[in-house]
Amino acid sequence: MSGSRLAFMTLMGVIMSLNPTGPGRSQEDIWAEPRQQMLLSVANDVERNSHVLGRLRLSPEVARALALTPRHEFVPSEYRHRSYENCALPIGQGQTISQPTIVALMTDLLQVGPEATVLEVGTGSGYQAAILAEVAGQVHSIEIVPELARSARKRLARLGINNVRIHEGDGYMGLPDLAPFDGIMVTAEAARVPGPLLEQLKPGARLVIPVGPAAYTQQLTVWTRDEAGLFHEEKLLPVRFVPLVRKGEF
Repeated sequence: MSGSRLAFMTLMGVIMSLNPTGPGRSQEDIWAEPRQQMLLSVANDVERNSHVLGRLRLSPEVARALALTPRHEFVPSEYRHRSYENCALPIGQGQTISQPTIVALMTDLLQVGPEATVLEVGTGSGYQAAILAEVAGQVHSIEIVPELARSARKRLARLGINNVRIHEGDGYMGLPDLAPFDGIMVTAEAARVPGPLLEQLKPGARLVIPVGPAAYTQQLTVWTRDEAGLFHEEKLLPVRFVPLVRKGEF
């Protein structure tokens, strides 16, 4: 059995334990089949890009988070029928909800556990924050567009995700008052790595960020801070993200 198929079967076990069958099936069940297709597509992508993770499949914790998080709740109504396509989708304000494969890879690359406090830059719809909430103890997420921050806050509260705190502000500067963090993820393209974010990493922690010019392909990059306080860069995968918006640019 291929690695992707094994990972897919593991995810299916999680899903089958969640969804009732028969006459009393819930509204949630209408998404079961497209979700299964999305998970299989992600598993195939991860296997093809195994050099990025150094293994054939996602960690069990990240795989479970992807299976449990209802992506259709984070997609605008006009695109909801496409919720489980393995692609980015518009969410308004010139922003997107990222491709599930990229969400999964970035979460896995962060390498955080249930005791971790994580910073996300670029809340958007709140989908990535919801995935992080399944693998980390506390998630702080910064969104510069007030409308997106407010809607994401309400959405996460409605879904009962209570270990995410959304902040309105310039994500480039991070949250120095709450630093240092066990991991930082940037879900928008930066022309260069923000120095304030690097300085807010704990020793041993990682910053996962797409770096490069907005008009071209960027590189998904991992920066690690070692115990001596030095930073190490690893470029992993070509990606395309919307630009990181700064104060005064929206």
